[in-house]
Amino acid sequence: MARERLIEASLRTDQGRVRNNNQDFVAWREPQAAEDAKRDGWLYILADGAGGMDAGEVASRFATERTLHHYMEGSEERDWSRRLFDAMQAANSDLRELCAREDGNNRMATTMVATVIHDGRAIIANVGDSRAYLWREGKLRQITKDQSLVARLLDEGAITAEEAANHPRRNVILYSLGSERAPRIDLFELALQPGDKLLMCSDGLTRHVEDDEIGMILADSAPAEATETLISLANERGGQDNISVGVLAMRSKRKEDEPRLADTARVVPTSPAEEPQEAPALSRRARVFLWLYTLLLSIAQSAAIVALWLFL
Repeated sequence: MARERLIEASLRTDQGRVRNNNQDFVAWREPQAAEDAKRDGWLYILADGAGGMDAGEVASRFATERTLHHYMEGSEERDWSRRLFDAMQAANSDLRELCAREDGNNRMATTMVATVIHDGRAIIANVGDSRAYLWREGKLRQITKDQSLVARLLDEGAITAEEAANHPRRNVILYSLGSERAPRIDLFELALQPGDKLLMCSDGLTRHVEDDEIGMILADSAPAEATETLISLANERGGQDNISVGVLAMRSKRKEDEPRLADTARVVPTSPAEEPQEAPALSRRARVFLWLYTLLLSIAQSAAIVALWLFL
């Protein structure tokens, strides 16, 4: 963990109450030193696998681990969006090769939402319907856009929001890692502020817990408590799918971590003799002189204005 500890994070995954196994997977890579933070930032990944038997479980874990691998190999890339995008695309190719080796199991696929935080900014990449949200000053908004059939129908006005919530095809996703040669990967970039919280989750959470409820829990809870509360609530309401939640809280820098003035500007030290001194009080004679001078100046100005008026 980096010494600054500017991010407090908690990522958890749970099997839920209905599924026989957990096809979700979460992983992260946090810097251990300042140079690591500068080179690689903070990386968090959440994936929701799909496929028969244990194929989804294999896909989510394999794609996540390969994304981490390719991301770390791309440390020379200074475009953070490109670096994350390329890592996920390379992981997609690796997963397709694995599918081809495993008896042609082309149903092995996974959604993924990944977040890189570096220098006060978040780069978020998404494929499928796993989501990322931003909580800021009491308000929660979804950052990613679901790549799902229902989301497209909703955008096109073919169904209402109420119909979307209970649509029989709401689990159909349009893009995923492993399903095609070059899946659509959406990228988002945010400037972060102290106090912000990012939420990453699979649809096992959002099918049971509303956005306003998520916002209230994030407002009142630290990351570890929030992830536990959200997963418990989804399970209490049926836990029909695997549930994965990640909460990343942006913390203020400690005072000792703030840049010193000498780091940002040239400082010229001042000797005691050069310290500004308080102006001495005026003597009584000086005050009287100043008052008379002001009075005479006012009389002269008035006379000049009268003379000018008479002349004109």
